[in-house]
Amino acid sequence: MIPNTIERAILINASRERVWSVLSEPAFLGRWFGDGEPVKVDLRSGGLLVFDHGIHGVIPARIQTVEPPRVLSWRWSQGAAGEEPDDSNATLVEFTLTEDDSTGGTWLTMVESGFAHLRLPTGEATDRHRANSQNWPGKLDQLRADCEQTTA
Repeated sequence: MIPNTIERAILINASRERVWSVLSEPAFLGRWFGDGEPVKVDLRSGGLLVFDHGIHGVIPARIQTVEPPRVLSWRWSQGAAGEEPDDSNATLVEFTLTEDDSTGGTWLTMVESGFAHLRLPTGEATDRHRANSQNWPGKLDQLRADCEQTTA
């Protein structure tokens, strides 16, 4: 059986607006998620977001939800580099931001789902889930570090 979901939650010592900026602005996105600035960011539902993942190639994503400063989601291909995301090859990544009243910080919850529905060979879908599960902690640690810097 292929695992379907990855979920991570982190507390960030920054305002929700600061976290939203680091989560959604091109320069920050490229730093915490890619190997450089995204090639293109059209921050609206249906807009295109293209990440440069260095040796892994350029990976396009379709933005699903933009609700500043609370929710951002995109669908990205788990197939070959450069492949447009669609119902057969993409997972959904959703970030939800909530204020933490006790600390003044922000809880960021990331859920990536849809691995069990990928039309990839079973072993490949499982490998994608495993790789993404291993990579998210480092990506989210970088996002937190960028958020907690006092200067942008």
